[in-house]
Amino acid sequence: MIGAPASFRWLRRVLLAALAVFAATPVLVMVSSSLKPLQDVQGPFRWIPSTVTLRPYADIWRTVPLGRYLVNSLIVAGGSTVCSILVAILAGYAVSRHRFRGRRLFTVTVLSTQMFPGILFLLPLFLIFVNLGNATGIALYGSRGGLILTYLTFSLPFSIWMLAGYFDSIPRDLDEAALVDGCGPVRALVRVVVPAALPGIVAVAVYAFMTAWGEVLFASVLTDDETRTLAVGLQGYATLSDVYWNQVMAASLVVSVPVVAGFLLLQRFLVTGLTAGAVK
Repeated sequence: MIGAPASFRWLRRVLLAALAVFAATPVLVMVSSSLKPLQDVQGPFRWIPSTVTLRPYADIWRTVPLGRYLVNSLIVAGGSTVCSILVAILAGYAVSRHRFRGRRLFTVTVLSTQMFPGILFLLPLFLIFVNLGNATGIALYGSRGGLILTYLTFSLPFSIWMLAGYFDSIPRDLDEAALVDGCGPVRALVRVVVPAALPGIVAVAVYAFMTAWGEVLFASVLTDDETRTLAVGLQGYATLSDVYWNQVMAASLVVSVPVVAGFLLLQRFLVTGLTAGAVK
């Protein structure tokens, strides 16, 4: 096998290094700004702070109720992820393994919902939540449950489509062998198919979590002071008189830790799930 020319290898290294610098520069700016007093951040930018302080990391919890926003985001993103996985597994398995009437129409309809921008659903969802609350007393507007239902409308179509394709890559012989061994359809799905499709399920979970974690538009309209999420709550560092940029940078780094840590832990499954199926 002929190796790549030396010029190509060097060009690849240079391009990868340039991309790495481009991706790391905003993070380095955030770290540098979060270690400065506010007056230094508002002045000319310097990579190395003249005065290093950790006070912004302590003040972020007092300026705004960041802890409450963090809990709200974890509950909403976690609930949306769990619901997406459960529904997508059942729906994707049904689409992959059963040939029912309207199957193709269902698949096309589910995937076509991704074509519409989310802002088209903002006013209808707001009116539905408010009117439903007035008629039945079910408080969806301003609640975490209402936000979870909202995020499901965005994460489920892609999740179902992705898992259906992943289940297609798993041989039906596994299902049949499990049925022969005495497993029912549900038990075969849980004990045989789901473990084989774990990389795809992890990829769907990461997608659903990230969709809910960083969403701003619906969270800014459908929540109140008690249910506000991090993506919206970070705006609280901007007041009428000033913007606490050092605290904004510090808070952004702090709230990124759970996402980055989870991504690094699940990276192996995520890459596998996004590229190909796996059969054990």
